[in-house]
Amino acid sequence: MPLAVYILGLSIFAQGTSELMLAGLLTGISNDLHVSIPQAGLLISAFAIGMLLGAPVLAIATQRWSRRTALLAFLAVFAATHVVAASTASYWLLFATRIVGAFVYAGFWSVGAATAIALVPETARGRAMSIVAGGLTVATIIGLPAGTFIGDHLGWRGAFWTVAGLSIAAMIAVFAKVPDTRPAEPPRVRAELRALAIRPVWLLFGTTVLTTAAQLVSFGYLGALLTETTRLAQNWVPVVLAVYGAGSLLGIAVGGRMADTHPTRTLVVGISGVIVTSALLASTAHHLAPVVVLVFLLGAFAFGTNPVLNSRVFTLAPAAVTLGPAGNVAAFNVGITVGPWLGGLAIGAGLGYPSVAWIGAALGVGALAFVGWSRALRPATATAAVAEPSVIA
Repeated sequence: MPLAVYILGLSIFAQGTSELMLAGLLTGISNDLHVSIPQAGLLISAFAIGMLLGAPVLAIATQRWSRRTALLAFLAVFAATHVVAASTASYWLLFATRIVGAFVYAGFWSVGAATAIALVPETARGRAMSIVAGGLTVATIIGLPAGTFIGDHLGWRGAFWTVAGLSIAAMIAVFAKVPDTRPAEPPRVRAELRALAIRPVWLLFGTTVLTTAAQLVSFGYLGALLTETTRLAQNWVPVVLAVYGAGSLLGIAVGGRMADTHPTRTLVVGISGVIVTSALLASTAHHLAPVVVLVFLLGAFAFGTNPVLNSRVFTLAPAAVTLGPAGNVAAFNVGITVGPWLGGLAIGAGLGYPSVAWIGAALGVGALAFVGWSRALRPATATAAVAEPSVIA
């Protein structure tokens, strides 16, 4: 595996830490900028907005740039937004930096994925994407608690300064080790859109949305479930979240090994695991021991599907080297937005925190149905399969 792929994963870690750490900084931001906690929480929504828009827009805007130049530009802007954020006393300027930072972060995801895929043979695509996406998993395990720790001891601004420093370090590594290459042919937006406008690709994106939402609807309210339903002391919640992160790391490592040779099995096992784990989590939410085990399994099964969901579009739509990964990023972020929103509706309706896990199980059933639908589209012969591939190989 080329060193450049690991550097792309390191860059995702630096940026992903910023995406995750805000959950532990809201109180400090609220007190310092004299806004309410809900207002501070809107900064998370601002980041989601930037992520949804950034991938397709920047994929098109930078389509004629060399990939290294685009990656360096995205990292430079990301670092700059954090310098501004750490220096401002204005809530609305901070809000704007979150949108802009997420905007270029999404661009980095799409271009970085295309870069990683271009550096490895077809038989190693899933493994390469597991390393790139693994940067976000490491951010869950290390970046989130570290950002919270820094925020508690140096203030929320210290956490933003730290992310700026990590982003600059990532820039240096990208400049030194990522090849300065361009796509073999200048991307053509219309041709790429045509390549994506096929049912297997949209089923893949739909699977990504539902699988991600199934995972995030439970994870988004996991801390509240642990304290309100399981009755775990608040100071032990980060430990359980670390258990989730450990499961995620194991899942993405195993999924990366299986994604290229057994994409069907990887998706079916991973999504089925999310369904069963979510249902058991809802049923045993009042008991600590099974909850801890199930939290580990939820992270493992959910992230085990990640390498297939990230890499499969390059097989289904090889002509869409620019907009394919951008569509992936958008699909993931739709799922990230929809899952917690549905969970919030259930909690607001008085159904209790275990209900969010039942929603996760239902969303997982929908994702598995999409996989089955895609499998049914597979041509009967190998020749036809080459002409019209499906999500499942």
